[in-house]
Amino acid sequence: MRILIVDDDPFAGAMAEAILDAEGHDCLLVESGVEALDALGEEHEAFDLVISDMHMPLLSGLDLFREMRDRGIPTPFVLLTGDDPEPLHAQAPGIAACLMKDASLEATLPAAVARL
Repeated sequence: MRILIVDDDPFAGAMAEAILDAEGHDCLLVESGVEALDALGEEHEAFDLVISDMHMPLLSGLDLFREMRDRGIPTPFVLLTGDDPEPLHAQAPGIAACLMKDASLEATLPAAVARL
């Protein structure tokens, strides 16, 4: 699966990328929602999934998800957060999964991707 990972924290982004690389996925890591929209551009079909951090400057993960939908980009979307994921998931119907960005990510992220 070709996955776009969006995270302004280089360590956290690299961790998500390493987890998914180990599962055999092809990942591209970018540092902001703006970069993600540029990467998606006209060729959003090049990605099977977008995984984004929630708290980023300029464009939060929820803002990125909403902007993607406003632009007609239907790519499945997974949100990672250090906050309680349930209220965030409720704010954005259509998000495939909202996962805690904690030590359990090594198990929960591949499981969420496998469900898609």
